[in-house]
Amino acid sequence: MKRLPILLVAVVAMAVFLSCNDEDTNYWTAYKEWRESNLQYIADKEAETDASGKAVYTKVVPTSWNSQGFILIRYYNDTMLTKDNLKPLLTSTVDVKYRGHDINDVAFDSSFLRTSPADSIYRTKPTNVVEGWTIALMNMHIGDSCEVIIPYQQGYGSTGSQSIAPYSTLIFDMKLVAIPGYEVKP
Repeated sequence: MKRLPILLVAVVAMAVFLSCNDEDTNYWTAYKEWRESNLQYIADKEAETDASGKAVYTKVVPTSWNSQGFILIRYYNDTMLTKDNLKPLLTSTVDVKYRGHDINDVAFDSSFLRTSPADSIYRTKPTNVVEGWTIALMNMHIGDSCEVIIPYQQGYGSTGSQSIAPYSTLIFDMKLVAIPGYEVKP
């Protein structure tokens, strides 16, 4: 009789485990073509070169916290002109202008729809966003404008989020406008 509750718990745990695996398998299968298109998009952008043969995008790997993760970044501005400007800390508060879209150029979010804290400004901390944004912000100085390509692993992963499908590459045009909270808080 004492074994019955243990057996019942084991059966329920196994059912939950198997149902979770089925959901992951279903996403993996259902989004196979989309996932492959997104992976190919990343590979194509990583290999893209300009007329002189120089890579258009820089691969940025945050070796200190995720050596397997990366983003691709292409600066629109001359970074030599902003290199002496502040860079955010992980604990900073930043003001950013951005437009986000997928590989088909379908927009999913934009700061240009915001009016608070100021017109077109999104205020956040680098730790309160997807990992790809954290990587990008840690490599930007105030005044930098860039295109950031975030693989799904550093975005919303295999589950997606609201209007963003699972396995989606995220593409952002973003500008670091200001760092209103630069101090390190204990």
